[in-house]
Amino acid sequence: MTDPTPDTPTEHTPTTGTTPTTGTTPTALPYGTPDTPRLAVRGEARLEVDPEIARIVVTVSARGTDRKAALADLTRRNEQALTLIKSYGDAIEKLETGTFSLTPQLTEKGRHERIRAYHGRVTHTATLNDFTTLGELTTRLADLDLTRVDGPWWALRPDSPAHRNARTQAVREAVQRAREYAEALGARLDAIVEIADLGAENTAPMAAPAMRSFAGYGGAAVQESAPALDLEPERQTVYANVNARFTMTRPAL
Repeated sequence: MTDPTPDTPTEHTPTTGTTPTTGTTPTALPYGTPDTPRLAVRGEARLEVDPEIARIVVTVSARGTDRKAALADLTRRNEQALTLIKSYGDAIEKLETGTFSLTPQLTEKGRHERIRAYHGRVTHTATLNDFTTLGELTTRLADLDLTRVDGPWWALRPDSPAHRNARTQAVREAVQRAREYAEALGARLDAIVEIADLGAENTAPMAAPAMRSFAGYGGAAVQESAPALDLEPERQTVYANVNARFTMTRPAL
């Protein structure tokens, strides 16, 4: 019987009572240091500007017991509406066709699928940049046979300078607010750390109160003598918000 193999001695690292050096730079405090405090402020802007464009929706309808006749009436009335809109030239910035439908309407009673009439409809959206002709156009369109006009909806273009002006004003307000905070502590702004753009958008919806509806159910001829509507553009509200962080000098407390 042989003697057991003696245990291998375990080496222990002596404890010095200090944290080992990792060689990395300590992370800066998220809220700055006593010598370099940080400021976090918010800048806001709210501008009211005149609209740049107006949109109207034109719906042309036709109805008849004969499918081909209803479709022919719809085609003719649609051509009249488009010709009238296009006659305003450069005042029409955009003209788009939305939907077209020709729907059979069944009798309310009876076991068989008996068609009582056909109902056709075409919708167009016209965008105008000349508000002086808007009232005249809506009135003339409403004079067309079975033509409905909804609107106007006032708006700004996506690239409107108003959005840039609002963002610029929001940033300036953030700087001014931060400067006032620093001066209240006997310090001054030192550097900008971050600007968080929360966006600048036209939050004013296409408000329902600004929408008007006109429908014409008279003859197909355009009434040139119909009085033009007096429409007042609705001012648009543009908002911008930014969060900004600065560093400042040591306060004189």
